[in-house]
Amino acid sequence: MKILLLANQPESTTRLHLFRNTLTYLGHQVIVPKFGTRNWFSIAVQSRGLIKKERPEVVHIFNVPDIIYRKIPELKGNYFQKLIYDYRSPWGIETEMNFGTPGRIFAEHFEKGLAKEADLITCVNSPLKEKVKSFLSDDHKKICVIPNYPEKRFLESTGSPGIPQYDVQKPVLFVGRVCTQEGIANFIQSARDMPDFDFWIVGDGPFSWWHLMNKPKNISFFGWQEHKKVAGFISQSALCLIPRNVNALTSYSNDKSIWKLNEYLNLGKIVIASGISVEEERKNLIVVSTEDLNETIKMYIRLSAVKFNEFELFCT
Repeated sequence: MKILLLANQPESTTRLHLFRNTLTYLGHQVIVPKFGTRNWFSIAVQSRGLIKKERPEVVHIFNVPDIIYRKIPELKGNYFQKLIYDYRSPWGIETEMNFGTPGRIFAEHFEKGLAKEADLITCVNSPLKEKVKSFLSDDHKKICVIPNYPEKRFLESTGSPGIPQYDVQKPVLFVGRVCTQEGIANFIQSARDMPDFDFWIVGDGPFSWWHLMNKPKNISFFGWQEHKKVAGFISQSALCLIPRNVNALTSYSNDKSIWKLNEYLNLGKIVIASGISVEEERKNLIVVSTEDLNETIKMYIRLSAVKFNEFELFCT
């Protein structure tokens, strides 16, 4: 079967790559286009042109921004047969956070259109499943929850070279986009409040230079790293943080949808998180309010130090 996977920025859409790997393993012919632009209009035109050229049996859309794909359902029947809509983020709510109620109404118009036209809907967690169900009048449409869990080979790549090694006091780690939404200001404040501990940032963002302009000396900034190296950074950490603030997206961001959370947990790390929700109880995951973030970090750092000292005494 020929399957076309479409995303705004396919090269950086981890979820798309995992779908591609699975589908290829199952013997399907998978097409993942590269657009060479971030212009929404150009991507929309190129996507429709590629569908007409390749004539796949299935088109699988990875949402946000959904407006790019608004005309693709018109091609169903003539140029492809089945449409799958991967609802991985509530674009309407994200837009409302920046542009108010008119933004949500605008964005959800396109979300509803794609949900209604899809033959199958995939999503990352139960809250998003309920959200996309609210767009449908047909209760019989199939919606599959497929969480964002790392591949086994990610867990086997902890020995990547070029990563600083710590024998005693391991660092506190942040992986991801350096931006307000991910809570970078909270991470920096934690580092300021704990000058005797090392804090690492693995990731970047278009305004990282602004956020990190006056960062304290105990923060090491490594920028974007190859995904296979991320496991190595995680393995060297004492704690991993998701220091977000509570907002309209909190109930939709949980342990089944956040990539780095599952990468942290699967490598056995303690994760202290704020501004997220929990769908299932997870070992080593501590969810606190943003106000309690620093005290919780300090408590677990102290516990880590005590455990190390006990181990050292045992060895002597």
